[in-house]
Amino acid sequence: MKTCLFLDLADDPELIEQYEARHRAVPAEVQGFLREQGVIGMEIYRLGTRLVMCMETDDARFDAARFAAAGAAHPGIRAWEALMWKFQRPTPWTPAGEKWTASRSIFRLDQ
Repeated sequence: MKTCLFLDLADDPELIEQYEARHRAVPAEVQGFLREQGVIGMEIYRLGTRLVMCMETDDARFDAARFAAAGAAHPGIRAWEALMWKFQRPTPWTPAGEKWTASRSIFRLDQ
């Protein structure tokens, strides 16, 4: 399954550069966690302060609720998420208490 999620960054060029630098060297622990949870592909794109993350998951192995619970229980993932929140901001459409917000597909060329 492919999911596209949105998030904003702090409107600060220095913080944006730091965020991008961190993503050029995502810790192996974080990458391993994603793979263990059934994430088989992930890309993040930026336009200004808006981010879009396209995540491809193995339908047989990925469960969003289990993914969230496992991340909350994993010290390395909690530390990564806390660090990332220094740079990130919710979009205007993000429900309270959430970060990355799923979008709705409205067009696919192959359908």
